Amino acid sequence: MKKIIKIEGLTKKFGNLVAVDNINLNVEKGKIFAFLGPNGAGKSTTIKMLTTLLSPTKGKISLNGYDVTNDKNEARKSFGIVFQDPSIDIELTALENMHFHAVLYKVEKSIRKEKTEELLKMVDLWDRKDDFIKNFSGGIKRRLEIARGLLHNPEILFLDEPTLGLDTQTRAYMWEYIKKMNKEKTITVFFTTHYLDEVEKIANDVAIIDKGKIISKGTVDEIKKENHTKSLEEAFLKLTGRKIREEGADKNNSMKIRVKK
Repeated sequence: MKKIIKIEGLTKKFGNLVAVDNINLNVEKGKIFAFLGPNGAGKSTTIKMLTTLLSPTKGKISLNGYDVTNDKNEARKSFGIVFQDPSIDIELTALENMHFHAVLYKVEKSIRKEKTEELLKMVDLWDRKDDFIKNFSGGIKRRLEIARGLLHNPEILFLDEPTLGLDTQTRAYMWEYIKKMNKEKTITVFFTTHYLDEVEKIANDVAIIDKGKIISKGTVDEIKKENHTKSLEEAFLKLTGRKIREEGADKNNSMKIRVKK
């Protein structure tokens, strides 16, 4: 199986602080891959390097065969991303946001309209295409961001806390859509989340990072078996500890791990 994401010896330092410490990962094409860790573990820093927002201190990243450091533009064409914080223009309509993204990514005019309609229908937003984003709920904004991230036909979709703050019904709807898209279009999904029940339900493979290092990787069942636990949450806590973490190098990740009581 083709390795669509390759990470070799990836390191990121901020002064004397080592945020990501010599990590190695491979993600196969078409997989749903979960990247987990407590606050300040290095998740957001890693994703920023994967998506060309930060340059590595050392190491290599390959996305769909393109070197992220030397072929940034080609690498960017290979992925879509839904950030933890909303990144759509709330003063524009859903259709205008899609059009702006299409122009930015140079989607051919001949397919722009058809592709936009297809994706908005897929996330059940075609009837609201002319509504302003400022009138949308958080869940609807997330659905639009996913549609927008797929507009340029990426091979990889990065999702940084895609269901953060959403109600249970909306979370379930979003993951069903993402699974359907993954199956039908063979898009590789790389996501972070603090909802470990989501990971157990949808992820093919998992990696857990803590203090900048990968401390466990494999399937959910492999990680549970390795740690002699019945759930991924129990394995996660066994590996990373139960103490609530404060923000570290990953300053954008301010959510506490959600532990079921």
